[in-house]
Amino acid sequence: MLLRKEFTFDAAHNLVRYHGKCEALHGHTYRLAVVLEGTPDDEGMILDFCEVSALVKERVVSKLDHSYINDIIPQPTAENIAHWVWDQIEKELIRPNCKLASVEVWETRTSCVTLSAADRKNS
Repeated sequence: MLLRKEFTFDAAHNLVRYHGKCEALHGHTYRLAVVLEGTPDDEGMILDFCEVSALVKERVVSKLDHSYINDIIPQPTAENIAHWVWDQIEKELIRPNCKLASVEVWETRTSCVTLSAADRKNS
């Protein structure tokens, strides 16, 4: 079973090793989805949505919202942001009944990357 919690934040970045429109400073309203895979515990939950929300807001959103992401993540592509988010939250989400399954980072309403646990094993 999958549990999904979504977040949004506004931030600016530029892609210094990219030659095109996104090389210039610009911003996005990012959408972030954190997905856990697991089985419900004796309370009937994979993990309380409030606990997921508090962790992601503390470890990720509070750092990225209204920031210049280049100060935090070199070459902040959606792919690199997804890896950074994974690193910030994975250990705190490992439980006997669940683990982090994927992280999605949306730069626009139609463009996102999905980083899965399998991707992390292969990188």
